[in-house]
Amino acid sequence: MDDAQAGDGMSLSNRRGIVVGVDGSDQSICALVWAAHEAERRKTPLHVVTAYTVPVFAASSMDAGYTTVDDAVIREGAQAVIDQAIIKIASHSIEIVPRVEAGDASGVLLELSEDAELMVVGSRGRGGFVGRLLGSVSSALPAHSKCPTVVVPLWCAPRLNEAGVQAPKGKGEPCPPADQVEKVVVVGVDGSEQARMASIAAAEQALSMGLPLRVVCSLPPFTGSLAWVPAPLDRDALHSDIMVQLKAGMAWLQSHFPALDISVELLDGPPVEVLIESSRKAELVVLGTRGRGGFAGMLLGSTSQGVLHHAKGPVLVVPDREDPRLRDRESFGPMIPMN
Repeated sequence: MDDAQAGDGMSLSNRRGIVVGVDGSDQSICALVWAAHEAERRKTPLHVVTAYTVPVFAASSMDAGYTTVDDAVIREGAQAVIDQAIIKIASHSIEIVPRVEAGDASGVLLELSEDAELMVVGSRGRGGFVGRLLGSVSSALPAHSKCPTVVVPLWCAPRLNEAGVQAPKGKGEPCPPADQVEKVVVVGVDGSEQARMASIAAAEQALSMGLPLRVVCSLPPFTGSLAWVPAPLDRDALHSDIMVQLKAGMAWLQSHFPALDISVELLDGPPVEVLIESSRKAELVVLGTRGRGGFAGMLLGSTSQGVLHHAKGPVLVVPDREDPRLRDRESFGPMIPMN
């Protein structure tokens, strides 16, 4: 199997363009602008999609049955959302494919992910008839999508100068402008197979963007989740042991991406907090759908969910799939043992 054809279904290299979900909210406009930049960089079409459902209301009398709102009226509103979105990104030199789809937003976007090379959504949206496109979708889509998904929070709007939206006001550090964003792709790893798949996708993304890749692992306070650690715990020895494994993983990744500048970093702190902090200034943070923090049956682990809900910059979530490059990892040195 060729590296580009890893996994089941359609090769990512044969998929058709980027899909971005919009609903007219500031969050979706922020995601739209990010997606337009990415489509322009990749030289691929951008499918701008909104979805709507026709609400059904129970009549006052049981004998009267049910009544529905005129489909044409709702569809016109959805079309207006698309028209405004296209105006927002008119300056980009990309092929724009507008799409108004009838159906539940999650279902519509998941179906489109079968053929897309990348899905993009905002972190939340307006809800209502045009939508539910964001919010619940930004949690459901990364967990079930057949291709990588980027979730773009409104907080990072100042990075996108032409977005025409303002980041929400509140306490805390403001978002840095574009020229102060660190030109690096960060991937969070924890020794799981999903994290190794995420590191491959992060390396591909970093290489295509001409940016270095930083592999980040965090060492949380000792809990029962580190049951594989022999007692009594020697934190310095643990640091040293994990660094050996991280460097072995870096050597493995470097063998598949020899032209890429790769570094590793081991930080103290809960993984969610470490990766949220990384998202403040990194160009992109990459995660797997599920790592050590999630149960085997969960599609989106607790770390991924926590980061998506509080990230300060774009987060790319990579679905779990097979890749032939995973097979030779053991030959490069020790790996964190699985429970």
